[in-house]
Amino acid sequence: MDSELAVLAASGATTLVSLMVTDSWTHARELVGRYLTRTGADPNTFDDLQDARTRLLAADATEREGTTREISRRYGDRLRRLAKADDGSDEALRALLTSLLQLSASAAGTWRTVDNHISGGVQHGPVVQSGTVTGLTFHVDHVPRADRQ
Repeated sequence: MDSELAVLAASGATTLVSLMVTDSWTHARELVGRYLTRTGADPNTFDDLQDARTRLLAADATEREGTTREISRRYGDRLRRLAKADDGSDEALRALLTSLLQLSASAAGTWRTVDNHISGGVQHGPVVQSGTVTGLTFHVDHVPRADRQ
């Protein structure tokens, strides 16, 4: 049981860390946060998760692998301890892992390649290349130019 629990916890932690660098992070954080708080973990769980993500995103290329391993190991140990404390039941941890894996699969399937071309004259304003844009505001000075009449 302990080895199976260790594998589940390690897999959950690895999947969690991979989701930290995706757009699915908010949902993943909520799933893990609910699991951790349900099992009586520290009330600062959400802050800890966000801090781990911030560290991972701030790590440069040479630090990222070590940071990823350290965060995965830390959360793997934490998940394993909490699952053991939860009457030895691994059902909740298994359900969490299933949810994270589904979220990871859907996050991987949402990447699209964008190929934009601008042609036909001079652009006198911002050009935004994006799949989705929401809440965007441009503040542009409207200064009359001598070359436009």
